[in-house]
Amino acid sequence: MFKKILIANRGEIALRVIRTCKEMGIKTVAVYSKADADSLHVRFADEAVCIGPAPSSESYLKIPNIISAAEITNADAIHPGYGFLSENSKFSKICEEHDIKFIGASAEMIEKMGDKATAKATMKEAGVPCVPGSEGILEDYDECLKVAKGMGFPVMLKATAGGGGKGMRAVWAVEDLEDAWNSARQEAGAAFGNDGMYMEKLIEEPRHIEIQIVGDSRGKACHLSERDCSVQRRHQKLTEETPSPFMTDDLREKMGNAAVKAAEFIKYEGAGTVEFLVDKHRNFYFMEMNTRIQVEHPITEQVIDYDLIREQILVAAGVPISGKNYFPKLHSIECRINAEDPYKGFRPSPGMITNLHAPGGHGVRIDTHVYSGYAIPPNYDSMIAKLITTAQTREEAINKMKRALDEFIIEGIQTTIPFHRQLMDDPAYISGNYTTKFMEDFVMEEKYADHD
Repeated sequence: MFKKILIANRGEIALRVIRTCKEMGIKTVAVYSKADADSLHVRFADEAVCIGPAPSSESYLKIPNIISAAEITNADAIHPGYGFLSENSKFSKICEEHDIKFIGASAEMIEKMGDKATAKATMKEAGVPCVPGSEGILEDYDECLKVAKGMGFPVMLKATAGGGGKGMRAVWAVEDLEDAWNSARQEAGAAFGNDGMYMEKLIEEPRHIEIQIVGDSRGKACHLSERDCSVQRRHQKLTEETPSPFMTDDLREKMGNAAVKAAEFIKYEGAGTVEFLVDKHRNFYFMEMNTRIQVEHPITEQVIDYDLIREQILVAAGVPISGKNYFPKLHSIECRINAEDPYKGFRPSPGMITNLHAPGGHGVRIDTHVYSGYAIPPNYDSMIAKLITTAQTREEAINKMKRALDEFIIEGIQTTIPFHRQLMDDPAYISGNYTTKFMEDFVMEEKYADHD
């Protein structure tokens, strides 16, 4: 087992990893930028190393600085969390070259699954259902037009190196295709340094449902059931739940088996998610694979009583998994609390938290790195907390979330708490009848606003 793990991340996920390491008797090293000197992950780690100024490019994305921090503290493993370098094949490879265990996917695995066009081809070979689309990257606009006409509109253009909705365009008619092609490529090139595009058939009324998997070094994998991530804004998840209200036992078994088949086909090691689009007829199609822990992993932990970070560490240390598939015993919902103003287009709201009161009680979990008096820097993702409620039924979990949101007080900045409180009263959400298009019709009501 590892003696000391460096966490190459910040905020709540860094603190989350530190907690499990402490329970396992493993020493921890936090790295931080100058902007994060007062974050709780720095305070609770056994050691902490400043790796640079506030910009991510000069700190959390600076591989030499992180490797140096690992070497001077004698860390024998690095946990990358999510985001930043968690799916960077170069970082995984450099860790290996320095005899530091990367608690995540190998460089080869990240390269195989990180490029979406390659991942889709791999999954087709594995026999996993895929969305109809182009065979790999589109060479030019002429090929784009030919493929689109062949499969019929609507279609979705996607950046092969994409993420967070960048380089994606839905196209409903042929006359709009060229403009969409040009703008998507320009956006992808600026965001990722790669303007490669591929195309898929646009799935109407889609649900975004992902299957959590874990694979070990012996090529064995298991699944931990699904999470429904369909409530999104600009392809960014706002809330997630498990089990999905759209799922049936038969569909859960089929999708779980497909995810395990995918993981075992590529001999995947570590925790990851196989993400699917599911249409209104409950046909499911492979979308992508995330070769890391997900933001929303706590809801899976809550419904099956399973520490996914602990499992990541055990697998990385060579411990085999049981091979047993897991199914939810309870219902859990996560609301991402962001420092954003939902009444002003979800505009970021960094600044000083002047007062914070966290909810509690049975079935309430909060993952956060902030506290009263903490200054939220403007340099990073705006998520400051995850509020998770768990109960015997979905109705009880929603009612518990309403109560917890009413108790959750954060003053000094604007947050998405009022948005989530309104969401929990929305008839479409309560019925479970929502798709990835839900937010296009959702209207914020002023009565939920924080007028302070």
